[in-house]
Amino acid sequence: MKLVLTLLAVLWPLATAAQHSHSAYAGMENRDIKSLSESDLEDLRRGAGWGLALAAELNGVPGPAHLLELKDQIGLSAEQVRAIEEIFAQMKSEAQAAGAEFIAAEQAIEAAFRAGDLSPDTLRALIDRSAAARAELRYIHLVRHLETPPLLSDTQIAAYNTLRGYGAADPCDAVPEGHDAAMWRRHNNCD
Repeated sequence: MKLVLTLLAVLWPLATAAQHSHSAYAGMENRDIKSLSESDLEDLRRGAGWGLALAAELNGVPGPAHLLELKDQIGLSAEQVRAIEEIFAQMKSEAQAAGAEFIAAEQAIEAAFRAGDLSPDTLRALIDRSAAARAELRYIHLVRHLETPPLLSDTQIAAYNTLRGYGAADPCDAVPEGHDAAMWRRHNNCD
């Protein structure tokens, strides 16, 4: 009997907790577009990188936005700054348009699920549209990383990477200036 009571004392709180546990997604059901947070929407609308250029950025290939932020520390010339500003302006304009298309595609998926009359073929078409928009958005950001290195010296690229905190023994020890700390830690598996 004592063993049964001990087991009940141990297992009852676990069973009760399991009945009341919440999904990691709890609260997201109130979003207008469930797959995108307000922060995501804001980033997409303003043409921000949204982490889409990490393949370039974290492999030592600088992007225009951060080069402009660090222009004085890197020692960019006026000519370099003008060229990078042109790349950045084109990127931002194209990224805002592609971001709007991606948002619209995700909105269409959301609307189709809300309506409840979704067929597998329609779902495939909606997902393909969203994937194409996201791929275009990623291309827009990544290709600009290919356009900037020819404008820079090896020394400037090395300075950029050092200032951004890349190559450090543990990236979790120092979040580079200008980075969202939570996103940096998530991307570097710090938590």
